[in-house]
Formats: sequence, structure tokens, C-alpha cells
Amino acid sequence: MSPVVIYTAVPCGYCSAAKRFFESQEIPYMEIDLTGNRDARMDLMKKTGQRTVPQIFVGDTHIGGYSELVALHGQGGLEPLLQGDA
Repeated sequence: MSPVVIYTAVPCGYCSAAKRFFESQEIPYMEIDLTGNRDARMDLMKKTGQRTVPQIFVGDTHIGGYSELVALHGQGGLEPLLQGDA
């Protein structure tokens, strides 16, 4: 299974929702909390082009935030990424 990494900050309702999603699907993930770490947040912005959290990666694939996660799952695209088939 491809590793899932979620970049988060506190407070963030969408971060909590993304973590609940993965937990409800029994998908393990690693959380990287960027709260108060301006440099790490700027590095993430350079990497993704996004200023918001959560930012979610499955393996090397950046899928975006919570809304993109839910859309990808609804389209059947999450499972292939998790299995490394995409």
C-alpha cells in the first residue's frame, strides 16, 4: 500500500475531516503538523502551489485537500493510488 501523508495545522476542520475519513476507511496515514512552523509551511507551498491545509499525498502523488480527497474517492480513483496501480 502506498503511504498516505497529511500535512495539517491546528485549528483546521478540514484537516480533522480528512483524518476521520482515513480512519473510517481504515487507511493508515502519517500526519505532519505544521502548526507554528512557518518555514515548513512555505516549503509545502512551494512543493504544492497551495497555501491551505490539509495537503494530502498518496505515495508521490499530491491529491490536494479534503475536497479533492472526497471527489477522488467518489470517482473511484483513491483505491488505485493506494494500491500503487495509478
